[in-house]
Amino acid sequence: MQAILLAGGLGTRLRSVVSDRPKPMALIEGKPFMEYVVHELSKNGITEIIFAVGYKGSMVEEYFGDGSAFGVKVSYAYEEELLGTAGAIKNAARFVTEDRFYVLNADTFYQIDYSRLPRLAEEKRLDMTLVLREVPDVSRYGKAVLIDNRLTGFNEKTSEAVPGTINGGIYLMSRELLEEIPAGKVSLENEMIPRWMAEGKRLGGFVNDGYFIDIGIPEDYFRFQDDVKKGVVVW
Repeated sequence: MQAILLAGGLGTRLRSVVSDRPKPMALIEGKPFMEYVVHELSKNGITEIIFAVGYKGSMVEEYFGDGSAFGVKVSYAYEEELLGTAGAIKNAARFVTEDRFYVLNADTFYQIDYSRLPRLAEEKRLDMTLVLREVPDVSRYGKAVLIDNRLTGFNEKTSEAVPGTINGGIYLMSRELLEEIPAGKVSLENEMIPRWMAEGKRLGGFVNDGYFIDIGIPEDYFRFQDDVKKGVVVW
């Protein structure tokens, strides 16, 4: 299986503590954060990773090389300008050779059983399968809603501080969807997923309760370091 790792963001909110490298390359116990993500993917049977890189992307390529040292095959899709999440996927499409492929953010670490996505995609005949997660307060995010594993609401804003489910940022996409992403800067979350839902595409998923962290802000970056030291994250 193939996976596109979205690693092209500027990481401005983390710049105060990590200023010399792309956010996913921030060091955790001497290893780039993204190495933990790659290890998790390899452990789950992903054999090929396409790094969608931009800002200081050469640092990613210098570290991971052809991927053989990490048990995977690696390709690099460089962005000359910021393309957004869907734009980055479109830019990496030339390396996609399989009917279905994973997409995930390189600055988040989410422990899941990846085999659940293709199983659900087959069972429900889904064009895209998403992983959701539960949070105590959905007002900080956009609510995502599943009914019988079908996505019925996405990025729904609410001012109510209530528990609920939100997008976990891991997707299994069908190759056909790539053709529908226009060229240029495009958001997967704000443009393409709402459009596909409106068009009646079959989008669905499940809620996962595994360990999750997004190192986008210094507090969470330091928390992940602590979790690795304490053995909360098993390497």
